[in-house]
Amino acid sequence: MLFSESMKKTNDFLNVYRNGKSYADKYVVIYVWKNEGSKNKLGISCSKKVGNSVVRHRFARLVRETYRLHEDVFNSGLDIVVVARACAKDASFFDIERSVLNLAGKARIIKNGGNL
Repeated sequence: MLFSESMKKTNDFLNVYRNGKSYADKYVVIYVWKNEGSKNKLGISCSKKVGNSVVRHRFARLVRETYRLHEDVFNSGLDIVVVARACAKDASFFDIERSVLNLAGKARIIKNGGNL
């Protein structure tokens, strides 16, 4: 992730949950909040409702890979938290990718007005 950092602190997650705007679909919920910096911070949250640790880490890897492949189309200066829904455990990479990019377009955090 060239233009981004990983979100690790609980307070960062709570700040985005409390102040950010949320967008949801079948597989994921995305929270977006502007930060003070020029880099994006990406956080991934996956509860035990989704599955065991293998399933949860697979989801995190899929989201990170989706973001890595499309990092250049995201606007900068954002805190983004991606939360898994229970049905995400059966989703393929393409389902997760489509879901994340669709919600990013709805949130207008993609350059050029949300068109890919």
